[in-house]
Amino acid sequence: MLAKIYEQNPSEKELQRVVDALERDEIIIYPTDSVYAFGCSLRSPRAIERLRRIRGKSEEKFTVVFENIAQVAEYCRVDNAVFRILKRNLPGPFTFVLAASARIPDKALERRRT
Repeated sequence: MLAKIYEQNPSEKELQRVVDALERDEIIIYPTDSVYAFGCSLRSPRAIERLRRIRGKSEEKFTVVFENIAQVAEYCRVDNAVFRILKRNLPGPFTFVLAASARIPDKALERRRT
């Protein structure tokens, strides 16, 4: 399935197709600032395992993409200093390595806590 989602005026139908795919434990490919990335639902242990197999790595680090800072605070430990740094730099082309909260599924973390 190919879904084209445009930054300006995104199609609700195309967005729903992607959401449905993620809810069915499927893997998606999406563009980032520099390359294309594989993605899946954080709540899908089956999709996370498939992603590990596709990438050929058993305990590889994952990047988690969040919608907003409130969602970051839900899944990561964010104190006042971290919040100020996030607020000052986002949105922007940054990756932050944060301590995971108990809300991150164990399947996504394996033995890592970040």
